Amino acid sequence: MKRKNTITAVPGIEVGHAQAEEALTGCTVILCRKGAVAGVDVRGGAPGTRETDLLNPVNLVQKIHAIVLAGGSAFGLDAASGVMRYLEEQKIGFDTGVAKVPIVPAAILYDLALGRASIRPDSAMGYQAAASASSDAPGEGNVGAGAGASVGKIRGMKYAMKAGVGTFSLNINGIVIGALVAVNAIGDIIDPKTGKIVAGLRSGSTLAWLKKNQAKSATRSNTVIGVIATNAKLTKAEAAKVAQMAHDGLAQTMRPAHTMYDGDTIFALATGEKKADVSMVGAFAAEAMAAAIIRAVKMAKPAGGLLGLSK
Repeated sequence: MKRKNTITAVPGIEVGHAQAEEALTGCTVILCRKGAVAGVDVRGGAPGTRETDLLNPVNLVQKIHAIVLAGGSAFGLDAASGVMRYLEEQKIGFDTGVAKVPIVPAAILYDLALGRASIRPDSAMGYQAAASASSDAPGEGNVGAGAGASVGKIRGMKYAMKAGVGTFSLNINGIVIGALVAVNAIGDIIDPKTGKIVAGLRSGSTLAWLKKNQAKSATRSNTVIGVIATNAKLTKAEAAKVAQMAHDGLAQTMRPAHTMYDGDTIFALATGEKKADVSMVGAFAAEAMAAAIIRAVKMAKPAGGLLGLSK
């Protein structure tokens, strides 16, 4: 039986993955074909993004049509052009009078240190992910943007663990709030229910190491990127607030979060079907994000010489 408590429980939200399995890299596309109000909050010190300025509430465009999460560092931003091509073929986009321009923000994570650095998500991979998108429960673990994701890298890749993509959703009196995240953190992943480390540095805790040591070069190989989607009716400013509050899910589950070595970025999508209190949506967005992060490490299989929690 397929899981129902995923981000695609939000009506109108579709997800597609594409990856190069041997190269351990990929991309994930979150489609909203009818358009959705969107916001973003960037907390990490080393982000890689596209079209995030457009989501500022003072700017013109009110709705977007897809979000791309990709590996490949800055090279991976190219995947968004393939998603634009797919949406243009479907006649989806912002109507400028002479053409419909798909609005596709994106964020990337650094996975070049695992697998093959010469192979990155490109336009063709972005197109493939968009074309495969559906409302079915999305794959988790070593798929899409999580194909080359890892955690616990404060001492370098030798002591790291495999992570990946996770998704979760909640239904609060008819308001559906879903999260999807690719977890590629420098630090450890903590179960907020128990306070215990689920995955991360394989030689103690990251915080204990930081007390006595400097970070290794592999600490540049990080970033957690994700999306909150809801059927609530929100303005662009309110969507940005939800994205901001969703970062509390990172703070609940990651030690540390939002470092200078991470580019942690969260988007929020609102399809506008039901009235809802923005504070309630934001509060449960953090809960959904925390649960999705835990699933991202629990569903990850061993790869690239790294231990994974899934078989």
